[in-house]
Amino acid sequence: MTYTLDHIAVACADLEVGAAWLSGKLGVPLLDGGRHAHFGTHNKLLGLADGLYLEVIAPDPDANISVPRWFNLDHAPDVPAWGNWIAQAADLNAMASLTGPPVDMERGDLRWQLTVPDDGSLPMGGGFPTLIKWGADTAHPATVLPDSGCRLIRWEVFHPDADTLRALYGNHDPRVVFTPRADIGFTATFDTPNGPRTVA
Repeated sequence: MTYTLDHIAVACADLEVGAAWLSGKLGVPLLDGGRHAHFGTHNKLLGLADGLYLEVIAPDPDANISVPRWFNLDHAPDVPAWGNWIAQAADLNAMASLTGPPVDMERGDLRWQLTVPDDGSLPMGGGFPTLIKWGADTAHPATVLPDSGCRLIRWEVFHPDADTLRALYGNHDPRVVFTPRADIGFTATFDTPNGPRTVA
C-alpha cells in the first residue's frame, strides 16, 4: 500500500482560537473553510506548496449530531495543538481494522471518502494517519487555495511504537519522520515568508 501525505490538522475546542494560534506561529492568515454537518465540525484552511494544506478544525457549537465527532474532537483541547494527519490511499478498506471504515463526506463542491473509527478515535492515537480518497470530480483543496508562501519541510510523529508505524506507513516521503517517545505528539517544520518556523 502506498500513502501520500494530503494535509495536517490542528485541533482546538474553539475554531477562532485555533486559527489565531496557527496564524501567529507561521505569520500568515488562514482562510474560512466550512462546516462538516455529519460530524459537527467546522474549519479554516491554509494552502501550502507541493499540493499540501493545513486545516484548523474544531467542534461546531451550532451542530446537532448523533455520532461521535471524527479526529477525536469530542475531546478537542482548549489549547490548540496538532491533532491529526491525513494521507491519500487508493484502497480505504485495506487497513480498516486500524483506521476504521470509509465514510462518504461532502462540503460544498468537495466530495471525498475518509476513514473514521466508529468511536471517532484516531488510529494508534494519531500515530497512523487518517486515510482519504478524493472524489474523481473534486478539485483538491490545495489546488484552489491561494499560495501562502509556506512549505512543509518536516512532519515528525512521536510515538512509543514508532518502528511499527514506520513499517506500516513506509518511508517513501522524506518529510515524514517517526521518532520513538513515551508520549504521542507531533512537530512540523516549515519554510515561510517570515523564515523557517517549527511548530510543536
